[in-house]
Amino acid sequence: MTDFSLPFHDRAHAGRLLADALASYRGRPGLLVLALPRGGVAVGREVARELEAPLDIFVVRKLGYPGHEEYAMGAIASGGVRVMDPLPGVTLEPQAVAAVVAREEAELVRREQLYRNERPSISIAGRTVIVVDDGLATGATMRAAALAIRQQRPLQLVVAVPVGSAEACRGLEDQATEVVCLARPEPFRAVSLWYQHFPQATDDEVRKLLDDARRERAVLQTTA
Repeated sequence: MTDFSLPFHDRAHAGRLLADALASYRGRPGLLVLALPRGGVAVGREVARELEAPLDIFVVRKLGYPGHEEYAMGAIASGGVRVMDPLPGVTLEPQAVAAVVAREEAELVRREQLYRNERPSISIAGRTVIVVDDGLATGATMRAAALAIRQQRPLQLVVAVPVGSAEACRGLEDQATEVVCLARPEPFRAVSLWYQHFPQATDDEVRKLLDDARRERAVLQTTA
C-alpha cells in the first residue's frame, strides 16, 4: 500500500489511495463499484477507474427513529429495497414510521431520477461488490447500505472507505466480506477533519462524475 499521511488532499486523492489498497480485486469477474451519493461518488470514481470496474450509485436513505434521527431503524435503497432493523425491544408507532418512510422515499426518488437520467441500475446479484463512501463517522448510513445490498445477494460485499472511526469500521465487519479502511484516527470527531479540501458535494458534480465514468468505461470496452 502507498504510504500516506493525513489529511487527504481531497476525495479524489483519497480515492486513488483507497484503490491501491483494493488492488487485489482488479480483474475479478463481475466486479462492481457502488458509491454512496453524494460524497462517496468522487472516491468511487477513482476506485472504479483504477480497478477497471463499472461504477454505479447506490442511493440509500437511512430511516431514523422519529426524534432520534441519528439512530437507524432501517433503510430504503436503490432497486426498491426496504430493510427494517429496529433495536430489540423498541416499539415503533406505525404512523410515525410511515411518515419517515414517505419523506425519505421522496428524496430517494429525486436522487435516482436526477443521477440516473433513466439509465437502469447495474445488477448486483452474484457479483463482487465494493461499496464506497468518503468516510465513516457513526457508520449508520453505510450499515444501512450494506444491509440493503445484501438483500440483492452479491457474491461478496466489500466496504471501503478512506477514513473512519475505529468503532464504526469494526461495527461493519459482520455485514461485509471485508472492511477496508485506510485510516482510523482517534479521536475521530468528523469525516471533514481528515481532508484538506472537503466541499459539500453537489448534484451536478455527481452527475458529471457518473457521466465521465460511463464514457470511459465505454471506451475501454470498445478497445478491449
